[in-house]
Amino acid sequence: MHLSELVAKYLALAGEFGRPIALETFGLSTRELEQLFGFLDEDYHISRYFHFTNASGTQYTISGEACTHVAIDAAIREIL
Repeated sequence: MHLSELVAKYLALAGEFGRPIALETFGLSTRELEQLFGFLDEDYHISRYFHFTNASGTQYTISGEACTHVAIDAAIREIL
């Protein structure tokens, strides 16, 4: 999934930037989700727009950290 597709899917699920949504709502397998978000989290120019939290729900491991939700900053539009 390309970054622009991921952001579009996030907006469709969240309704607006900055709202945390459960990672499981992306509909990816655990492996796909952890690889995709792990890859994005390793890129400084992209990762600064992603905010992972660990609350209730299905846990995933992103860059070695347990996460359940993600919020994306509206400023990510600058790099799309």
